[in-house]
Amino acid sequence: MNILICYDVDTTTPQGRRRLRKVAKACEAYGQRVQKSVFECRLTENQLNTLKLRLLQIIDRSADSLRFYRLPGDRNQWVETYGRDTYVDYEQPLII
Repeated sequence: MNILICYDVDTTTPQGRRRLRKVAKACEAYGQRVQKSVFECRLTENQLNTLKLRLLQIIDRSADSLRFYRLPGDRNQWVETYGRDTYVDYEQPLII
C-alpha cells in the first residue's frame, strides 16, 4: 500500500532536534523523502505498524505532529509533480 508520512517536530530544544533526526532516519529506512518532512512509502500492513510504533516512541505528542495518509492506487494516479522530482521507483529495474 502507498503511504504518505508527514511530520512536524518542534526543534526549539536540543531534544527536539534529536527527535527530528531520529524521525527522519526511521522514515528513510522505509521510503523516499519527497520534501523535508514528507516521505512516500510503499509498505505492507506489518511494515506500516512497525514504523508507526517506532515513530510514536520517538515523538513528543505534546509538541510534535505525525500524520499517515493511505493513498489508493498507483502513484501516478495521485501525484502531480512540478519542478524537480527525485522519486525513484525501486519496483522497476534501475540502471546505473
